[in-house]
Formats: sequence, structure tokens, C-alpha cells
Amino acid sequence: MHENMKRKKLISLVFGTRPEAIKIAPIVHVLRNQDDIAFHICVTGQHREMLDQVLEIFNINPDVDLSVMKHHQNLSELTATLLTSMSDYLDTVKPDLVLAEGDTTTVFVTALSCFYKKIPFGHIEAGLRTYDLTAPWPEEGYRVLTSRLSTLHFAPTEHAQEALIKEGVSQKDIFITGNTVIDALNYALMYASTQEDVLKQILPPSIFDSTRKVVLITGHRRESFGGGLERICKAIYTLAKEFPDVDFVYPVHLNPEVQNAANSVLQVDQLPNIYLLKPLSYIPFVWIMKRSTFIITDSGGIQEEAPSLGKPILVTRAVTERPEGVRTGNAVIVGTDNEKIVSLGSQLLTDPGFYASMSEAVNPYGDGHAAEKIVSLCIDYLNRK
Repeated sequence: MHENMKRKKLISLVFGTRPEAIKIAPIVHVLRNQDDIAFHICVTGQHREMLDQVLEIFNINPDVDLSVMKHHQNLSELTATLLTSMSDYLDTVKPDLVLAEGDTTTVFVTALSCFYKKIPFGHIEAGLRTYDLTAPWPEEGYRVLTSRLSTLHFAPTEHAQEALIKEGVSQKDIFITGNTVIDALNYALMYASTQEDVLKQILPPSIFDSTRKVVLITGHRRESFGGGLERICKAIYTLAKEFPDVDFVYPVHLNPEVQNAANSVLQVDQLPNIYLLKPLSYIPFVWIMKRSTFIITDSGGIQEEAPSLGKPILVTRAVTERPEGVRTGNAVIVGTDNEKIVSLGSQLLTDPGFYASMSEAVNPYGDGHAAEKIVSLCIDYLNRK
């Protein structure tokens, strides 16, 4: 536990997955430089190996690890375990304010536990909405429920703020901060620049050939399982066959549904320019994002990161809670439409004007100083309280 904790107001930071850790890390770095506030880090372990990698990169040592994950645990079991563990944690640490980021089971249960304990809860990345509880599932439900339980709402954009106001959240409790993922990305890019020798041991050799273009693919959303993922993979295969001088790099999620779709379509007649990789840790992934020509993804975080790198995004979802990138031209929603993915992918590889219209669009997700703003707002709140 951090020194002088008893004499200072205490902020607890709770996270459990790799994306949450990435977006909380900049806040930890800012809090380390504050003399008038103490902080405590609780990880739930909702992700394990991937979470530990991020903690190491950002030099974060949790004060508590709840280690809630069990083999074959369903969402109901995870929620129940988290609720009991979080209740015990809050009773022990007695924070003045709790912060969590995003839309996971960890975030929702933490907000619910704080509500039960009458502890103020600050939601980082508040106000994201698709208005469809099935897409993404269960994340959209978690977002809506968390907003009802939050004390402070740190919205990344004006659009997110507007969504919260429409749902009845008082404007005085909403703060537009930008997204901390941009803060983390800037740190990661600096770190990656010192790791080229390590990266060459992990990534395919042709990726380092600057004469070849690279298309990065990710996919893990439950709503795409089955036919959707197969259609995406068929589009990748078609593009790879049409553009043999372009490398298609796909770090395949460990979920069996994703593995089966990728292997059944892309390994039957595997082309030499398709690379199916194991999931990558954060730094190699950031490096490939920067190296890529464009990205095909259903990831929310990548929709925020890619515009900072000038990378067009084809979003393989029916709807996105991050419409800002679509509005500015950074991203196009293609769903799992095979023909649309192939058509737009081909255009990005052959039409410089179209590529420039997407790659040069303004990043709507912040200036890289979101963590500083959030910490300052938290300190102001605690001083008033």
C-alpha cells in the first residue's frame, strides 16, 4: 500500500483486462507524481497472461489481485465471484473514490459494489453507445448500467457527453477528457522504438520489408461468431490472392470460435502472404499498427488508436459505439459483408486519393493528455467533497 495513505484522500483504480490496463496505465503514471493524493491498484484478473504483459510494460505493480477467473466460468459465475470479492476489497481499503474504465464485467460489478457501499465511482470512457443491447454483447448492457451507477462521467468526446445527457445524466457530472488510449499509445510508440531486435524475433521477416504493404486484421466479437467470421476470412483470402505483394497479418484470438473460422478458411490453401499469428502483446501490436497500411477490425480500442497513426479502418461490425471516426472519415463500417470488405480493401490498396481521404482525417479521440485531465478533475472533486 502506498505511503502516507492514511493521511491522504485515496483513489482506488480497478481493472481486469488488457484494454482496461492499457487505458488506466496513463492515470497511474500521473498519480505517481501527485503529492496530495494516494492511490491503490486492484486488478481482478479477468484477463491473465495478457493483463500481466501490460503491467510489466507500464511498470505497474498491483496492490491487490483478486484472481477471479476460473476455467469454463460463465458470465453469471464471474459476476457473482467479482461482486463478493469487490465487496470485501472495498470494505478493506475504504477508498474515497473508485475509478474504472470501459465496459467489462469488472467495470459494471465495481460500479455496482460502489453503489452498494455508497462510495463515489468515476467511469472512464463513459457515454459510448450503440443503442443495441445485442451489439456488442454484453458490453453495451454494461455501459448503460454503469452510467446509472456512476458519480463522475469522464466522456472521451462530445458525442459521448451528448449520449449521457439524453439519458438524464446531469451535465455538471460529465467531463470531456479525450481518451486515455491516446496517452498510452504515445508511451507505447516510444517504448517500441527501442525494441526492434525483440520484435524481429516475434514477427514474420517480410513485415520488416519496407517495400511491402501490410494489412492488419483482428476479430473477436461474439456477434460475429459463425458465418460472420467466415465471411471476413473469405474476404481476407480474396484480397491476399489478388494482392500477392501485400502481407496480411492476423493475430488470431484464442477463442475457439475465432480459431476455427480462421483456420478453416485461411489454412486450407494457405497463401504465402497470409500470416496467422498467436495473439500479440501490446508493444508488438502497436508496432504492427504503425507499420500497417490499413486495418480490418472489430476492436473498439483500435478504432481510437488507428487515427493517431494515420491508418484507415474497416470496421467489421454492424454498428459502432465510436461513430466519431466514421464521421471524420477515419473509419468505414463494413460489417461482415465479404464484397464490401474486398471492394474497400482493394480501393485502399490502389487508390491514393481514397487512401489519403481516410488516413489524413483528424483524430477525434483526444490530444494525449486525457489522464492529466482526469486526475485533476478527481482531485478537485475530492477536495470539494
